[in-house]
Amino acid sequence: MKGKETMPIKLYTAATPNGWKISIALEELGLPYEVRVIDFAAKEQKADWYVKLNPNGRIPTIDDEGFVIFESGAILVYLAEKTGKLMPKDVHGRSRVMQWLMFQMSGIGPMMGQANVFFRYFPEKIPAVIDRYQREVTRLFSILDTQLASHEYIAGDYSIADIALWPWVSGHDWSGVSIAEFPHLTRWLALVGGRPAVQAGRDVPIRRNRAAEIEAARQTGPKMLV
Repeated sequence: MKGKETMPIKLYTAATPNGWKISIALEELGLPYEVRVIDFAAKEQKADWYVKLNPNGRIPTIDDEGFVIFESGAILVYLAEKTGKLMPKDVHGRSRVMQWLMFQMSGIGPMMGQANVFFRYFPEKIPAVIDRYQREVTRLFSILDTQLASHEYIAGDYSIADIALWPWVSGHDWSGVSIAEFPHLTRWLALVGGRPAVQAGRDVPIRRNRAAEIEAARQTGPKMLV
């Protein structure tokens, strides 16, 4: 008698740091998944059907055989606990990972998000506001750099804490923040960024969508790509 076939996890995502956290984790864990891109331009994240999955109207969201999880940090914890990977099993090790995950969720993400908005998108350039958020991002980077001076990865072994932090920190230029003064953070960015699963996850949804198009064209003919 054959065992129950595992259905791919449905990932609702877009090309943002929070979205990349989950595609990177799925790649690292080797879990089968399929991608549904959420169209921000069409405000699809606010559509009734999507808000039923994610009450906050944000990405990412996953559907694991009918069990729906929103909030990227919660998704990372779920995937780690589901597989028994990327999270220490001892209480102290788990706590260390959770502390740095919360550091990303409460600090790095919100502050870099605001730096991005006011440095890149806000119609009026307000130097004091831009400086305020860039200085706070720099302060948070200094904390990471200090931690990484004595740790290869942020919480000991490679974990969901690294996966949560890397997509945000790697976009420091977009926030207008230099990391030249942070050698340990620079080393860590290259170390994590060199992992094949991180590179593959960072290409989602672009690579995954193109792969689906190519497969559809193979099955139904070249017109699918027109």
